[in-house]
Amino acid sequence: MPLAVREDTHCGACIQQAPAFDRTLAAVDYSPPVDRLVLALKYAGKLELAQLCRQALAPLLESEPMRPDLLCAVPLGPQRLVERGYNQALEIARPLARALDIPLAVRLIERVRETQAQAQLPAVLRQQNLRNAFVLMPRAAATVAGRHVGVVDDVMTTGATLEEIAATLKRFGAARVTNIVFARTPPH
Repeated sequence: MPLAVREDTHCGACIQQAPAFDRTLAAVDYSPPVDRLVLALKYAGKLELAQLCRQALAPLLESEPMRPDLLCAVPLGPQRLVERGYNQALEIARPLARALDIPLAVRLIERVRETQAQAQLPAVLRQQNLRNAFVLMPRAAATVAGRHVGVVDDVMTTGATLEEIAATLKRFGAARVTNIVFARTPPH
């Protein structure tokens, strides 16, 4: 299945109120049949699909004039990590960091409280669900201060998770935050 590369666009909400993140790079739209691929990676343990995600994302970053100084993956809460057995965002971030020779900060951000699964919530409650859910790990402030951080995830729907993480990184001095997602719900 050939993957189309999406250009970064601004939705109406982002134009009205700028998000904490600076840019989003997405390889494909989150729509059939890509949605089944993401769900297989996320819930069915098809970790080999992370390589497909990496193959789709690497060219986007290779052509970026402002590549991130380091990458991190959207963290899962401890309970969800135990249930799933792996973090699909980290499974994408590892080979991507290796392929691009960008350092991966595995424990840069931590989810300090379990949150309800975003997919189960309407868009208006997603930001509220994530408020204060993420913290920068101790001594990591020096790692992000003045730097460009790339945040890797499998899918971006409303952007609430990535917004909360970007706001956390910016509070600790990150100069720039770029979301790097395999699939993105098309902006309206």
